[in-house]
Amino acid sequence: MSRVPARRRVPLRLLASAAASCAALTVTAATAVAPRAAAEDSRPYTETYRPQFHFSPAKNWMNDPNGLVWFQGEYHLFYQYNPSGNTWGDMSWGHAVSKDLVHWQELPLALPHDDEEMVFSGSAVVDRDNTTGFGTRENPAMVAVYTSHSKDGGKQAQSLAYSTDRGRTWTKYSGNPVLDIGSKEFRDPKVQWYAPTRSWLMTVSLSTEHKVRFYSSKDLKSWTHLSDFGPQNAVGGVWECPDLFPLPVDGDPRRVKWVLVVNINPGGIAGGSGAQYFVGDFDGKRFTPDDDGSYTPPPGMVVQDFEGADYGTWQATGTAFGDGPVPAPAPGTSGTSGVEGRGFVDSFHSGDVETGTLTSPPFTVDSPYLNFKVAGGRHPHVPGSVIGESPTPPGQVLADFEQDTYGSWTPTGTAFGDGPASGTLPGQNPVTGQDGAGLVNSFLDGDATTGTLASPEFTLDTKYLNFLIGGGRHPSGSDAPTAVRLVVDGKTVRSATGSDSEELNWASWDVGDLAGRTAHIEVVDQNTGGWGHILLDQVMLSDTPARPRSTETAVNLLIDGEVVRSETGTDSGSLDWASFDLRAHQGKRAVVQIVDMNRGGWGHILADHFVAADQPAVPSVRRASWVDHGKDYYAAVSWENAPDGRRRMIGWMNNWQYGNGIPTSPWRSAQSIPREMALRTVDGRLRLTQQPVSTVESLYGGVPIEVRDVNIAEGSAPLAEGRADGKALDIRATFSPGDAERFGFTVRTGEGQQTVIGYDAKAQELYVDRTRSGAVDFHDDFPGIQRAPLTARNGKVELRILVDWSSVEVFGGDGETVITDQIFPGPDSDGIRLFAEGGPARLDSAEVWQVRSYRD
Repeated sequence: MSRVPARRRVPLRLLASAAASCAALTVTAATAVAPRAAAEDSRPYTETYRPQFHFSPAKNWMNDPNGLVWFQGEYHLFYQYNPSGNTWGDMSWGHAVSKDLVHWQELPLALPHDDEEMVFSGSAVVDRDNTTGFGTRENPAMVAVYTSHSKDGGKQAQSLAYSTDRGRTWTKYSGNPVLDIGSKEFRDPKVQWYAPTRSWLMTVSLSTEHKVRFYSSKDLKSWTHLSDFGPQNAVGGVWECPDLFPLPVDGDPRRVKWVLVVNINPGGIAGGSGAQYFVGDFDGKRFTPDDDGSYTPPPGMVVQDFEGADYGTWQATGTAFGDGPVPAPAPGTSGTSGVEGRGFVDSFHSGDVETGTLTSPPFTVDSPYLNFKVAGGRHPHVPGSVIGESPTPPGQVLADFEQDTYGSWTPTGTAFGDGPASGTLPGQNPVTGQDGAGLVNSFLDGDATTGTLASPEFTLDTKYLNFLIGGGRHPSGSDAPTAVRLVVDGKTVRSATGSDSEELNWASWDVGDLAGRTAHIEVVDQNTGGWGHILLDQVMLSDTPARPRSTETAVNLLIDGEVVRSETGTDSGSLDWASFDLRAHQGKRAVVQIVDMNRGGWGHILADHFVAADQPAVPSVRRASWVDHGKDYYAAVSWENAPDGRRRMIGWMNNWQYGNGIPTSPWRSAQSIPREMALRTVDGRLRLTQQPVSTVESLYGGVPIEVRDVNIAEGSAPLAEGRADGKALDIRATFSPGDAERFGFTVRTGEGQQTVIGYDAKAQELYVDRTRSGAVDFHDDFPGIQRAPLTARNGKVELRILVDWSSVEVFGGDGETVITDQIFPGPDSDGIRLFAEGGPARLDSAEVWQVRSYRD
């Protein structure tokens, strides 16, 4: 991805009103805080979460891999890099080289940003025939083809730079850009030599149109448009970083298919960033997928299709939904697609500032599934939230900030001024949701100011500490937080942050376990970037938790007034199928309620075509093929020009949902292990398979721990009596499921921490559960369980697991299923255990290698 991830994308039809709707309702995160990673060990490359056999830069921010090419005995890895700091910004190309794809040498910055442009993602080629004239046939130039992102207006175009000294120094081409279509969403060119036409082939993304465009050139300077592909399959976010390459089918060089990888954000299979792929044919001009992407949902009885002039028996409240359905737009005239018929529900009636509900009449549940289409904002239903105003709970007010000064609260720095603000400050979007006129507001002189505000000490003598909070979403453990902290004995024991919103909402800390302790509150603003401020009001002790106001844009199923099923959009105008599983609610009375309680970016909901059916509808995100089913594999691209002709791929091991906030310092982000790709027939269809490059074995230390024929009783037990424990491991294992419902390993265990790598025998799914993997509270989207289909073969489940200091990569079967997840356990959590649930299983064999750092 080559743009600021925190910027909330709006549909094309909303751009004109974006400025009027950039304040969103607050969703707070109020959790205990993990200790800062850098405090454990600040020596270079030994920091608590520093990857040992995955590439990470010595310091600063990194994202997409770029310019992957082999030349004169070296694999080159360029990457999106911020030379100025540890979050996204000042995009440039960093550079590293390797002779074996596991031992990496970081080199000086290759392509720096300048006053006119940032250097976004792209690729590199070796111009052996000197088609550009940048080198000679004897000393061919290495040519980078990258996206120039104009700092004046944001236009994106394709440009060149070249090197004649093996990539050590670079010159930007004086004739840049070489391909400019006047777009702000035209990026990430992948260029390769296409031998049949003796020309260069460019695969590049039209990001918001969900298209990949192909161009041809004889000299890398003049480009001819060949064709477009898309939209198809997953379109819940922008398309980025495409890659096109051929692979033999089942190893047969006489049967070749082409694979088109298209990275998408958001809208990945695990949420946020992901890499989907298509298999098909390429004729030199056009890519034709084997699967045309068409889908027919299960038949059923239409309950509501919104084809009438009004909502009929459905009741609207508020103003968001208007008097009736809206007409389907003509194709290509707006950011909306996927409407069934002529009308649909759209709560973007007067912009995102409107709120309301649309509720069906009560009905008796008598079908297994209710299928429907949904799109719009990604603002999920929060259990316990209140639609409308949430009452202030009773209790003791510690601070209401209604005075001219902070009283006994002590400010430092310049962010908080001498006293509370009276609402909105100059240059700020409207602040709402406070109780009374005054509040803490660190948007003093804009986001450039920093400082703290500390309360006097007080005794925690109630079960809850409630407060209203808004502002930026920069967690307490990050380098530049905007947060509220509860401090006991000098340690932060709770923290909360806004969610990039100017509307305050209730948050609540359960402090029952701290009863009788002396504490104080710190309001911290150390951030000078976007949303670099914090809002606070109405701090109070109470025996009743505050209930947050709903900020959802969701379709809910309610039974007895309680939400039992909920679906939301994906920050997209593309309506896609969703399904409520009703089997547990047969015979009960229910209603469907479409809810828009959000006034911020993407603060609206779209819905259409409710159908009672015997089978669930399958959304496009699940119909798509995915390179990786984990949360942390994005911008996946492959190396060109490898001497053995094999195709190897690498991905950015992070996710734009939380990428800027992961708790690492002085660097942020790593790349995945490079993987060898193949195209194989699995369960009757072609699947992209992958395995770690074999050279990872050069990092093995000592001798392996080998275990065979172990009966796993229901429960958990150490593997090899703890002899296999470690923080960096390569594990190869074969299981027999037996009667177990679930079984597998827990890794990086200790002090209440574990990452579960398991197999669900009934669902036939591989899964990784990182909800207790260590530091998980820096972002709401981080903890969770990732799942992927995996069929046992001949009654066996085979796993290959790479464990590093801050990641797991799990390869199932022959590599047809992969899950990549970051984890942030404590340095003492190094155990590995076996487990079985619902019955016994059997570990047929396991081999565990300790893996050394590539820097050793």
